[in-house]
Amino acid sequence: MSFVVNRRRSVALAAAAFAFMPAASLAAEKTGMSSEGIFVLEILLLLLVGRGIGELLERLGQPAVMGQLIGGILLGPSLLGWLWPEAERVIFSSDATQKSMISAIAQLGVLMLLLLTGMETDLRLVRRVGRACFSISAAGVAVPFALGFTAAQFMPASLLADGTERIVAGLFLGTALSISSVKIVAMVVREMNFMRRDLGQTIVSSAIIEDTIGWVIIAITIGIATKGRIELGSLAFTIVGVAAFMGFSFTIGRRIVFDAIRWTNDTFRSEYAVVTVILAIMGAMALITDLIGVHTVLGAFVAGILVGESPILSRHIEGQLRGVIMALFMPVFFGVAGLSADLTVLVDHELALLTAALVLIASFGKFAGAFIGAELAGMSRKEGIAVGCGMNARGSTEVIVASIGLSIGVLSHNLFTMIVTMAVITTLAMPPTLRWALGRLPMGENEKKRLEREEIDQRGFIANLERLLVVTDEGVVGRFAAYLAGVVGAGRPTTVLHARGEGEEAEPGTDAKLEPIEKGAEDSREAARSSDEELTRAAPVTRRHEAELSAETVAKEARKGYGLLLIGLGRAVTSKGGFARRINEIAGAFEGPLCLVLKATGAGRQMPRLGPEGGKILVPVNGTAIARRGAEMALAIAAVTGARVKILYVARVGRDEPRDTVSHRRREAVLKDTVALADRYGVEIETAIRSRAAAADAIARQAGRGAALIVMGVARRPGEELFFGETTTGVLQRCQCPVVLISDARLSRDDEGREELRSGTGTG
Repeated sequence: MSFVVNRRRSVALAAAAFAFMPAASLAAEKTGMSSEGIFVLEILLLLLVGRGIGELLERLGQPAVMGQLIGGILLGPSLLGWLWPEAERVIFSSDATQKSMISAIAQLGVLMLLLLTGMETDLRLVRRVGRACFSISAAGVAVPFALGFTAAQFMPASLLADGTERIVAGLFLGTALSISSVKIVAMVVREMNFMRRDLGQTIVSSAIIEDTIGWVIIAITIGIATKGRIELGSLAFTIVGVAAFMGFSFTIGRRIVFDAIRWTNDTFRSEYAVVTVILAIMGAMALITDLIGVHTVLGAFVAGILVGESPILSRHIEGQLRGVIMALFMPVFFGVAGLSADLTVLVDHELALLTAALVLIASFGKFAGAFIGAELAGMSRKEGIAVGCGMNARGSTEVIVASIGLSIGVLSHNLFTMIVTMAVITTLAMPPTLRWALGRLPMGENEKKRLEREEIDQRGFIANLERLLVVTDEGVVGRFAAYLAGVVGAGRPTTVLHARGEGEEAEPGTDAKLEPIEKGAEDSREAARSSDEELTRAAPVTRRHEAELSAETVAKEARKGYGLLLIGLGRAVTSKGGFARRINEIAGAFEGPLCLVLKATGAGRQMPRLGPEGGKILVPVNGTAIARRGAEMALAIAAVTGARVKILYVARVGRDEPRDTVSHRRREAVLKDTVALADRYGVEIETAIRSRAAAADAIARQAGRGAALIVMGVARRPGEELFFGETTTGVLQRCQCPVVLISDARLSRDDEGREELRSGTGTG
């Protein structure tokens, strides 16, 4: 029932958008609007009609982007120009100045769209899937490209802008037929919950490679087309230039882009400064590709990939850019592309038959090529059919290619219309066929385990850290904390503020040539290598020595945006289980989550050497989210060091309680979740349950049985001083082994009042 109501609302929205057109047209005719007014009216119509039809199509299970293209087609000579030619001439004038205004927005939209597409391109996905996606993309491009190029050689000369330039037209047509639309493919695969499935990753990765190959081919083709003929010297220069550009971009360029993003984020105070720098990077790379004789879209696409690969802020930046691109630039670009298509030419039987033939060639070529590639990769026949169906969506990419070909005079309007029609038909046919094919594929056991691991990572804290701030000194606590920072922060940009210690001695026997944080990161990479986990790329570590580390220093650095502050300073705990003034000040300067590495006042000089033969890591849990965060931290450390882990659950009721009680079910759920988390990290754990005991007493007793380290998730309590609850205070008073506390972010003032009314959370 709700679907019917929603569909009726979508139809009403689309109808309202069309109902607005006559009023707008009459207003434009009667009042003699200025060119700026006409321009605004064009934008308004393209946005409203495109959004209305896109919403309707999306509710019918089709890509919304096709609604924007169809909206442009209906506003152009295909419908509005056929039913009301005067209105079409007034609104979408053929005047060069008027056309250049909307065209400029559309051309900027192409660059912005390719920037976003690049940011959504996950190269790690390609590396994870392996050789299957390369054989699929190679065959999936080669077969339809060959068919499209051959078809162009036998097309009537009337379909070509220049009947003598069949080779260039063939290159354009072959490219248009061979590239799959990453956005459409990813949308349908994600909608089917297949994005993390092996086959879904293979399909999307193949589309990514095809997209990259396609933009390189089209860039070179444009270089040939603009010169009017094939010049071997010029062609060689273009190919070498593209190769050099790609090589530089993915080596030195990657570091330059990351450094530019980080420097801007850390230096500028004004809003959206990072977005400005990214747009400048896109513009600079687009200009470079233009200078080497290829289209600017290649530079924008590569810029998007590099921005998406940035270790920091990539998701935040994508969120800021996505809104304006999806809401403004995409509807305008696809709407303008639709305006250029004239479907009335298809009343000509010959053109209609040629268009049908083009659709068949495109569909058969892409399906056959992708199926052959899947066979070569050793995939099953069912998987090959699904791959062939999934790769058969053209969508946005072909429209961009065809628009470029039309703008530089390689494609005629009729051939452009045929390509757009082919793109619309194949894209609308792809979702139902892919849904049918994917629905026939069962899930294997290994794939099921991988999906469970990834689901845990999505909920996890450590896996989603982007940037780490570390405050240490030269003492044993500081060096141990730096090592832990390297373990959990491997592959993440890290800033270390090194403070002068307060009488603590350096740990004897330490290898001075290898800093603890670097050793921790190297141990983490070695553990990932031995467990077949994806290796993290080494990230920069910035060190600053502070003669006097103050709260102001930490607050100033924290404004740059960090996901965790890890503090490892000597003499941090008082004899009563409280915190030293310096710890209170530093922690108070940071709003986000904290990790405190602490050594009790009565403990020995040495910090533990974690390993299979050493003591255990004791982890108290109680089912809260922050306690789970503590367990995750402990398991991440154990996965690298090989240390044994003991999970302690303190129950308020006895062991002999009935199994159907709420508390019993809660305990079972907590331990089950912890076991699943341990499986994710590949760590074997021991569990213990203590009944009818104060939490601090139970933890202290367990710690006295050979625990080398206690890791606790704790909740910050409201107040001027740092306080995590009586349990934490009791543990710091009674336990002689080091303690690692990991807390949530500090509550805002509005939340503090509400927190006082609630019972404490976490294990603190």
